[in-house]
Amino acid sequence: MEKYLLLAMFAQVMLTFTVMVVMGRRRFSAARNKTISMQDFATMQLDKAGDDVHIAGRNFINQFEIPVLFFVASVTGLQLNAAGYVFVALAWGFVISRVIHSIIHLGSNSVKPRYYSFLLGCLLVLTMWVLLVMQVFAL
Repeated sequence: MEKYLLLAMFAQVMLTFTVMVVMGRRRFSAARNKTISMQDFATMQLDKAGDDVHIAGRNFINQFEIPVLFFVASVTGLQLNAAGYVFVALAWGFVISRVIHSIIHLGSNSVKPRYYSFLLGCLLVLTMWVLLVMQVFAL
């Protein structure tokens, strides 16, 4: 099961790098179109770059918020040998929810489905943590 958990972690890492590429392309496109100047990057004052640039930046930042709890839970699960079928399924569910969240955020940016995919991911990570605590304390 450990290798499948590692694959879920790798998938989340790949999502983060994919979002970084999207963000970079949008930023440099805005610079190429003279919406922002290269000097704007010095202070990261990219507000005038447009919503698509701002949204990509926010999504990239999102990849370092709740996913941190996912990575810590996953590594803890590996270290404690607590990565069973349910734990790994929760991990993959989290990654899938993050992919869906990013597709919505970087695409249509429809708030309601984006919120639900975010909430689902949060609940899945919370459940991973509850399982870990239950196993450690044999609850």
